[in-house]
Amino acid sequence: MCWKSVLERVRAGRLPDHVAVVMDGNGRWAKARRLSRVEGHRRGAEAAERLIRLAAGERVCRHLTLFAFSTENWDRPPEEVDFLLRLLEEFIAQKVDELAAAGVRLDVLGERERFPERLSAEVSRVEELTRRNEGLQVHVALSFGGRWAVVEAVRSAVRAAQERGLQAERVDEDVVHGLMPTAALPDVDLMIRTAGEQRLSNFLLWEAAYAELYFTPVLWPDFDEAAFLEAVVSYQGRQRSFGGVRP
Repeated sequence: MCWKSVLERVRAGRLPDHVAVVMDGNGRWAKARRLSRVEGHRRGAEAAERLIRLAAGERVCRHLTLFAFSTENWDRPPEEVDFLLRLLEEFIAQKVDELAAAGVRLDVLGERERFPERLSAEVSRVEELTRRNEGLQVHVALSFGGRWAVVEAVRSAVRAAQERGLQAERVDEDVVHGLMPTAALPDVDLMIRTAGEQRLSNFLLWEAAYAELYFTPVLWPDFDEAAFLEAVVSYQGRQRSFGGVRP
């Protein structure tokens, strides 16, 4: 089925505001083709580019968060970690002009103090260049973990108590949300995970409390426009009650 015919169905329904994606399966894709894991990651970057272009060009969602590198990924072999970080740096540097021209705003979520100096500088440059753009908001989760984000919020709360006298009785969900590193993001409406695994893997744990989950066996490098739109169609078929009574 041509993805543009699926797009017509998608536009007729309720669109998600925030889509988050666990981009899984690069290594398995490469292994199945007797290619290096490096090549799998390169093809994965191309899949991410396709998705950004679709979401930006067709206005399928307003926020798109991509899980590019987790806090646990630092434990991978050093040569693979180095390649992944260089690939991310190159992707950002090479695509920034195209993203800016398309009205895309890009920011990075994660432990920036762990970034190599060149990657950190490139991230800051791109964020500044695109920060006034009002089109698709692309959030790249890099050295990110859901538990890390919650711990950062707790640390901020402790500092607020020490420096500004924040009282425990005043801490509610809105206060915690405002202290999260992801405070500028709305809650996740649709979370997609590729490659057949059915778990969150420490991604956006707070923000995905009421997300609709979509799992697909498609390996990330093969995840194309039609696959993404089918995930949105699935989302549109869900009834979302947020713990209340369905109408």
